[in-house]
Amino acid sequence: MKRLIPLLFAGALLAALAGCQEEHKTYSGPEYVMFADTLSVHMIHPDDESFAVPVASTVACGYDRTFGVEIVDRGSNAIEGQHYRLLSNTITIKAGERAANVLVHGIYDHIEPTDSLGFILRLVMPEQLDWELYENRQTKVTMLKSCPLELNDFTGYCVVTSLLLYNYPRIDNPDYQRLIRTELHPNEPNAVLLHDAFYDGYDVTLRFSTEDRDEQFVSVDEDTVLSDEQSVFGQTNGDNRILGESSAQHVSYFSSCQRFAALWLRVYVKDLDTTVGTVGYFYNVFEWVSDEEAERLKREEGIYCPE
Repeated sequence: MKRLIPLLFAGALLAALAGCQEEHKTYSGPEYVMFADTLSVHMIHPDDESFAVPVASTVACGYDRTFGVEIVDRGSNAIEGQHYRLLSNTITIKAGERAANVLVHGIYDHIEPTDSLGFILRLVMPEQLDWELYENRQTKVTMLKSCPLELNDFTGYCVVTSLLLYNYPRIDNPDYQRLIRTELHPNEPNAVLLHDAFYDGYDVTLRFSTEDRDEQFVSVDEDTVLSDEQSVFGQTNGDNRILGESSAQHVSYFSSCQRFAALWLRVYVKDLDTTVGTVGYFYNVFEWVSDEEAERLKREEGIYCPE
C-alpha cells in the first residue's frame, strides 16, 4: 500500500541524462539535491529489513557526494529507536549517479495496528543545493503496520454498517446495521461469502487482493445481486434485481490487523442486459467480531441478525 506523491519536477529529474563533468548534457541548469517526494506512506511488515526514502539530484557528477540526514522533532510523532531507526545518518550519491536512498527500519513489534506514526527527515547540505522553488529539503514519512493476511480472520460474525441500508432500508427492517455470518468461499480462492450481506436471502462474495501485500484491496463482482427491488423500493423499475459492483471512483480496502473491510458500492438496476439507472454510490464497513461480542450485541444492543 505504498503511496508516493510525485513532484512536478520528477519527470525532469529522470530525463536528465548528463552529469556535472559530462560533455553532452540534456540538463544545463544548476545542481540541486532534494527528497524525491514530500510525503510517503510505508507499510511495515514483520519480515521487513528496511524501506527506502529516495533522494534525487538534478545532475550526475564525476565524484561521490555525501550529505547528512537529520530527524526534525517538530511534526514527528514516531520515536527514533522505539518505532524506527535510520540505518545511517548520511547518504552518498555515487559518482555518475543522480539518486540515493535513506534506509529506514520500521520496528514492527513496537507499532500498534491503529497507529499512524510519522517523522520528518531533513537533508543537511550547502544552501546552494537547495531548490527553493520546491522547498523539498524535508520529507514526511508515515508508517502503518501491516499484518499478514489470514483469511480465516474474516470469517464468523461480522457487523455491517451500511449507507446503502441507511438510504434504502428493507421495508420490513429499517436498521442500517446488521450482524451477519461469513465463511470462506467454498469454490473461490481469496474470497469470503457474506451471508445475507445487505438484505435477507442474498449472499455476496467479497474478494481480497493478494498480489501486492502493500495494497490491501477488496472488491465485489460486477452484477452482484444485492436484493430484489420490490422488497427495498416497494416497486419494480427493471427486472426486479438490485445490482452492485465495486465503485471505480473510490478505493475499497481492508485491514488485516484490525479485521475490517471498507467497501464502496455502485448500486444500479438493469432490465435484462440494459442498465436502467444508477441508484447511487454507498460506503459500507464490515467489522469482524468474536462469538462473545456477537452475543452481547444481540442481547444488549438488539442488533438485527438474519439467523
